[in-house]
Amino acid sequence: MRLPVAATSEASSHEVSLLSTLTSLALSDSVFVNRIFNVRITLLRTLYMSPAMARDGDTQGSQYQKGVKQLVENGLETVPKKYILPPSDRPAINSEDSNVAKQNLQLPIIDFSDLLGPNRSQVLQSLANACEQYGFFQVVNHGISDDVINNMRDMSGRFFDLPFEERAKYMTIDMRAPVRYGTSFSQTKDSVLCWRDFLKFLCHPLPDFLPHWPVSPVDFRKVAGTYAEETKYLFVALMEGIAESLGILIEGKENIVKELEDGSQMMVVNLYPPCPEPNLTLGMPPHSDYGFLTLLLQDEVQGLQIQFQGKWFTVHPIKNAFVVNVGDHLEIYSNGKYKSVLHRVLVNASKSRTSVASLHSLPFNCTIRPSPRLIDEANPKRYADTDFDTFLAYVSNTEPKRKDFLDSRKLTST
Repeated sequence: MRLPVAATSEASSHEVSLLSTLTSLALSDSVFVNRIFNVRITLLRTLYMSPAMARDGDTQGSQYQKGVKQLVENGLETVPKKYILPPSDRPAINSEDSNVAKQNLQLPIIDFSDLLGPNRSQVLQSLANACEQYGFFQVVNHGISDDVINNMRDMSGRFFDLPFEERAKYMTIDMRAPVRYGTSFSQTKDSVLCWRDFLKFLCHPLPDFLPHWPVSPVDFRKVAGTYAEETKYLFVALMEGIAESLGILIEGKENIVKELEDGSQMMVVNLYPPCPEPNLTLGMPPHSDYGFLTLLLQDEVQGLQIQFQGKWFTVHPIKNAFVVNVGDHLEIYSNGKYKSVLHRVLVNASKSRTSVASLHSLPFNCTIRPSPRLIDEANPKRYADTDFDTFLAYVSNTEPKRKDFLDSRKLTST
């Protein structure tokens, strides 16, 4: 594994001094070189393990840091204890838990072609209802071709099929890195690990970030670049409709859509390998997304659940549709009218599941605040202004849980 520069530069002065001394000795003894290299790797991995990794000792902790796919390929019959959730947090797949619905949830379906046609007013009302009541909806007839979608799915699978050494080139704990390969949910903070590996890469402006993207598989940049551009267009068109549904004109001084056209976009490709005991762990814990909207492409394997009216409902995949959810930034911008919703991911014992999430927001250097047009005497400002630096500082020092970050920005109860 190639360790990131950020990790090596943050070692304490004691470790740096020790490593320098040992390395100097190694230079005069070629037999000693490999041993010193292994000591160096061990020290640095120990420094940057999550609490769950560190508790299990360096050998197994390093194994966990390589990700769930690596564990599964090495053969597992039980879930390692570092992935086992407390009983109260387990998914209760086969229990009579009153918080788990017995049927799937039919999310509102938005026909994108109607949003662009003569039925726009009806679709805007449907969008408003979906964002206000569910925080989720599915988009069909969105104009992104089956070829673009299938190519992205196929390429994502081939990336995770690469040898670990190739995937590990992009491993880093630097949350600002343009490309980041990792495992779990918040790799350095999770007290219990999640049954998930991921690849995250920034996409906008595309010419700035594309040179940093993986070169393997050989078509990665072409396929992902096309997919990123198409989902960006879809996001902007949806946000035009959402802004209109909030009663905000898109012309004039406050043009949120124009800002979002130049905004941030991050792609997250998720892999959830088969799990021998899926009732003990989760692919992702309950959480909300930080941006304005997330556009999620699922495969045919169920796993996504959302919290609706106090119960967990499974979202049934619709072939080549996008599951779209309200993010924390849209909740802030709408001054609480549209709310981000908790969601989680289940795993299963027999099938691997992949998904591709495209997260969109304002540029990273912008401030997110409630729209002045949605604040009056009857609806006071409910959220403090925030920005990406504040979010990074929060998640860098706190184990992310549920909607904790958004709750920390609230000025009043909503």
